[in-house]
Amino acid sequence: PGLIGLIPRINISNVQLADTVMFTIGALAEWLADHPVMINSVLPLVLHALGNPELSISSVSTLKKICRECKYDLPPYAANIVAISQDVLMKQIHKTSQCMWLMQALGFLLSALQVEEILRNLHSLISPYIQQLEKLADEPPNPSNKLAIIHILGLLSNLFTTLDISHHDDEPEGTGAKKKSTLQGPNPVVVVLQQVFQLIQKVLSKWLNDAQVVEAVCAIFEKSVKTLLDDFAPMIAQLSEMLGQMYSTIPQASALELTRQLVHIFANDGTHFVPVKALFLLVTSVTLSIFQQGPRDHPDIVDSFMQLLAQALKRKPDLFLAENCDVKALFQCGVISLKFPEAPTVKATCGFFTELLPRCSEIQPVGQVVHENGKVLLQAALEAIGGQASRSLMDHFAEILFALNKHCITYLSIWLKEVMQQQNFPSARLTPEQKETFSQQILRERVNKRRVKDIVKEFTLLCRGLHGTEYAAEY
Repeated sequence: PGLIGLIPRINISNVQLADTVMFTIGALAEWLADHPVMINSVLPLVLHALGNPELSISSVSTLKKICRECKYDLPPYAANIVAISQDVLMKQIHKTSQCMWLMQALGFLLSALQVEEILRNLHSLISPYIQQLEKLADEPPNPSNKLAIIHILGLLSNLFTTLDISHHDDEPEGTGAKKKSTLQGPNPVVVVLQQVFQLIQKVLSKWLNDAQVVEAVCAIFEKSVKTLLDDFAPMIAQLSEMLGQMYSTIPQASALELTRQLVHIFANDGTHFVPVKALFLLVTSVTLSIFQQGPRDHPDIVDSFMQLLAQALKRKPDLFLAENCDVKALFQCGVISLKFPEAPTVKATCGFFTELLPRCSEIQPVGQVVHENGKVLLQAALEAIGGQASRSLMDHFAEILFALNKHCITYLSIWLKEVMQQQNFPSARLTPEQKETFSQQILRERVNKRRVKDIVKEFTLLCRGLHGTEYAAEY
């Protein structure tokens, strides 16, 4: 209390001292949440500093911390904070990243207000940007317009990232737990999104060729759906339709990322999953046609597609029972993707197979495809272990072998015998005894995944002629 009481009396004409004062206030944000009576003595300093470009980072990050930690004590100051923030945003005092932080701060602040107040503040805060976006949407595409559009979409994304009125702040992130909404009527974020939806479609229609603009559009919905969860439901049908049209015209990885979020969150919602299922089957069909034309130029799409398939298998495996879901083609695409040089793509593909293989017994089409084509998968995995893939990926290939052994044990023993009989496979450096030892070790380990990873690491060193070298000792 003594320090907080002294801070307003410090003469902060010196920029470095002012910076230190700002960071000190930010560091005390949690303490202020427990002693809200002191907020009034430091908040004016922070709001005043927002207008100084030299204090940009310290003032904006401090305001964000205060809005996050003390939001339930800030409603009396909300109008003033919004007005000053709006003013500095319009004057373009801060760089792009600080503008985004400022929007996140305002999202935290608005979360604690009544719905009517949130809508009123959102309207005054967003209207100038919507008008600017409408103007930009009518103009022909050019580089400066592109930057302005991405900036505005980024501001909206960051605002919606933190504007959460469900008050479930104490739940750990990423639990996938559904938030039970106590809200009567639509969520304020959904109200705004529905109002600007046609405008966003108009922007998209002109910029569909530009991956960065498409990514910025998808980010708005992705961040909103992550925050709103169930409350996002009213938007599902129109968003699914827009995503389907976007992806069918010009496939982009960001559309697949957003589809993955929708599958994750609405998998168990019978009503709202209908358009998501249609979207999943549509993007699957479009991506299969990319594979037919040659996927090498699209590692980002392949990466996101494999992540989408893995998510679908995890959350809604019966999607793979749909008549127009070609499981065999998806399996073959996975085998092709394992041979990509890009590590993230290979990692995502291994993730797809480690989700697919456990479904052999419960999903008949999956079981049939794996039993008929599993040997091809084993061959591809062993080629990678034999030296075709980076050693940093060996743990991921080990997981495929572990899943094959756990869920296709009878077939695996036959397949291993057949592929290991090939000369110089998976490496010319191996003796028949070493291949036999490896096969037996893999078949024995059906419980200890860590042990399988160690076996694969040893084997890949033998294949590469590195076993026992000083170089391998660092591995």
